[in-house]
Order: sequence, then structure tokens, then C-alpha cells
Amino acid sequence: MKRGLFLTIRILAGAIAAPLPLIAPPAAIAANPVQKKLDLADRVAGTYEGAVTSDSRGSSRNNITITITKIGRNMIEISCDYARIPSRRVQLEQVADSIQAVSGSDITFLVELQRDPNRIDLYIDGAALLVRRA
Repeated sequence: MKRGLFLTIRILAGAIAAPLPLIAPPAAIAANPVQKKLDLADRVAGTYEGAVTSDSRGSSRNNITITITKIGRNMIEISCDYARIPSRRVQLEQVADSIQAVSGSDITFLVELQRDPNRIDLYIDGAALLVRRA
């Protein structure tokens, strides 16, 4: 009976003394930083320049600036230096090869990634805007 107890203890001690997996030292981690995955808001954030086309509410206007700011995961705020275009918050989704406002949104936001990822077609408050990354 004593022999069985001794073997049990020895086996447990061997399991505890088993080598632990190696952990990379901090220098190795710093040399290989993990790439942060960009979400849709990161991809479109920035400053854009373009024009508003004429409609029933006003004439066309060139040289407007649109600023798109990331405010959350796949969420942006669009602001414009032209007072006729109100600021809006938009939730984005990817549909095939495009980035769009989530369906049901009150604005149209379209980036066709294959055609031109630096161009955005916008329809905000009845105004049509075509802008390109500045």
C-alpha cells in the first residue's frame, strides 16, 4: 500500500514539473506588432472635397469640404462647411464591393471600392453631393 501511494505522488510531481509553453519576451513582441484590423469607419474617415448639385432647394455649389469622423465601430459623423448640408451620424455596412449606409437610413452613402475607393456619393437632406478624398 505504501508503494502505491509513492507512485501516485511521483506521477503528480512529474505532471507539475512538466515544461510550460514558452512565452515570447517583450522585445520579440515589440518587433512583431499585431496589425489592427480597420473597420469601415476607419476606411472612410478623412477630409473630402467636391460639389453639391442643384435641386429645388438651391443652386449647385463647388468647392465644399466634407469631414468624416469615426465615432464608433462602423459609425461615422459627416459634417460639411456648407450650411445647407446638415451634420449626420451614419452606421455603415459593407455590401459586396461597396460601403453603404445601413439600409433604412435617411441618407444615401456609397463608396464603390472597385470603381474608386476615394469617391463618395452622398444624398443628405435632399441634396446630392459628389466628393473625393482631399
